[in-house]
Amino acid sequence: MCGIVGYTGHREAYPVILKGLKRLEYRGYDSSGVALLNNELKVYKKKGRVSELEESVIGKDMHAFTGIGHTRWATHGEPSDRNAHPHKSADGKIAMIHNGIIENYTSLKQELLNKGYTFKSDTDTEVLLNFISDIKQNNHCPLEEALRIALKRVVGAYCILLVDEDDPETIIAARKGSPLVIGIGRGEHFLASDASPIIEYTKEVVYVNDYEIAIVKPGELILKNLGNEKQTPFIQKLDLELAAIEKGGYDHFMLKEIHEQPDTIFDCLRGRLTAHDGTITMAGVENNIEALKNAQRIVMVACGTSWHAGLVAEYLFEELCRIPVEVEYASEFRYRNPVINQGDVIIAISQSGETADTMVALENAKQKGAFIFGVVNAVGSSIARLSHAGAYSHAGPEIGVASTKAFTGQLAVLIMMALKIGYAKGTIDKERYMQLLHELEAVPEKVEEILKDTTNIQAIAQKYKDARDFLFLGRGYNFPVALEGALKLKEISYIHAEGYPAAEMKHGPIALVDEELPVVFVATKDSFYEKIVSNVQEIKARKGKVIAVATQGDQVIPGMADDVMYIPDADEVIAPILSVIPLQLLSYYVGVAKGLDVDKPRNLAKSVTVE
Repeated sequence: MCGIVGYTGHREAYPVILKGLKRLEYRGYDSSGVALLNNELKVYKKKGRVSELEESVIGKDMHAFTGIGHTRWATHGEPSDRNAHPHKSADGKIAMIHNGIIENYTSLKQELLNKGYTFKSDTDTEVLLNFISDIKQNNHCPLEEALRIALKRVVGAYCILLVDEDDPETIIAARKGSPLVIGIGRGEHFLASDASPIIEYTKEVVYVNDYEIAIVKPGELILKNLGNEKQTPFIQKLDLELAAIEKGGYDHFMLKEIHEQPDTIFDCLRGRLTAHDGTITMAGVENNIEALKNAQRIVMVACGTSWHAGLVAEYLFEELCRIPVEVEYASEFRYRNPVINQGDVIIAISQSGETADTMVALENAKQKGAFIFGVVNAVGSSIARLSHAGAYSHAGPEIGVASTKAFTGQLAVLIMMALKIGYAKGTIDKERYMQLLHELEAVPEKVEEILKDTTNIQAIAQKYKDARDFLFLGRGYNFPVALEGALKLKEISYIHAEGYPAAEMKHGPIALVDEELPVVFVATKDSFYEKIVSNVQEIKARKGKVIAVATQGDQVIPGMADDVMYIPDADEVIAPILSVIPLQLLSYYVGVAKGLDVDKPRNLAKSVTVE
């Protein structure tokens, strides 16, 4: 949540920062602002999208070679000009931007109020900034030292960038829990929440660790820990191309990312799955196969869409590996006192690899002796570094706030893991193993087939765009897909939608069914098919409108449903990767039909790096 950008070097800072903010706007779009350092500190900020900030500064003096910028997802204080970042210290000499939450800001604020400070905003950020400034003044110390002292008092998560009028070439940064990457150029440095603002200028980056402070000048980068000990920066090469973060002719990033899935799933499988030879190559699994196949229990920990991937994985691992699986919301798991034993395997699933609740849950489980396996998309992310082992989904950057290609990438990784562990354990025979390898290898081509012609789904979206509620129903492997379909529709169209196991419909939700209620059934040909047919009949008997995701060639479901979206035939283990695609498209087209910004749904941010 919140996007931060910084630049110091030989270029004009403002154009670099503005372009970076536009690329990070998916992280928050309540307000935005920039602070520029030339002979004086200049701050410009505005409620609303980055484009509104851009318009508001036309004609202003934006000349500077050092600056910081911020796009906000509000936590403390409503979206407004005065609550927008950057904030200036009481003496007007320091500006700060912040991604995170300072949990003990109330007590810090009271200390400052007792000293006579006043505040221009409702934010925890302004409190922290004045706390740092007060330490600097009272101790007559450099800003770097004042920050170090202040952070020893701070409780919460943060990524902080500071600029000081007295040191116009320097940006001082610190992080705990919220991500920070620094790009290294020739006589210049770029700072950002992720690599998307940086790749245009350099592919050499340093990922800053928790409890580290970075002192960044045009030609120098110094990393220190909170004990003032220098750390050696670990420089990595970005495996990312500029085209991956641009729309490429599509109307929206969400549509582009849905249509990228044949390629992203192929990339996930490439170099790992060779169906002809019957091999799956995953170093993170192979190097820890004993811990994985001998696990007494697997706990999937995730949030949102990633939690739905975990629910699919529960079916996968229990069927193919015969290992008990629990699926936990990270936001609840971290606050319980869960029973974690030596030998338990925790599989953390996260698109960004920076999800705050998931990270804390992992740290707690790691301390209790669990083996941590990360399934993430973002290379070099915090969860990837925290895990004992892991596997990347290789879906590439996902700019649309609602996750699409990251979800199918997670499913592809989890299916390969379950197959590899199950085959090594002997809980799946060779014939079934080989069949599923070939099925999985065929998925990219089948996804491409679904995406060839979406006019039918567009027509269905237009027909139901004014509905007030939706039910999504599925059984077995398709139950989590129903949950994901409901979540997508809520996120993108703001229509209330609920997902249920189809059999649970009779335990309450069927009371909602009338001739106005669209009910989406994920009704592909699987071991639950006859049961789902009966459930469809129960809805039709009550005059409900049935939209079905059905298998090509099915003669029964299309004869009962009002509208049908088809997917190619696939084994039920593989089917969720396919059956979710029409639901992603349905949500997208409903949102577009309603005239909504499908890439930036209201109140949402891409990466939830605060509680």
